[in-house]
Amino acid sequence: MQELIDKLKADAQLSDEQAQKAIEAVKNYIIEKFPMLEGAVANLFGKG
Repeated sequence: MQELIDKLKADAQLSDEQAQKAIEAVKNYIIEKFPMLEGAVANLFGKG
């Protein structure tokens, strides 16, 4: 997960907080649109 945060910070010039919020938004969007993937998303992005 830290690797993705670092990539967002470097590529999109986001702060640590912004990168974490972006990941959380994407994670929630995927779960909302594809609830059957919730377990896979939790494993990929972390549970919290």
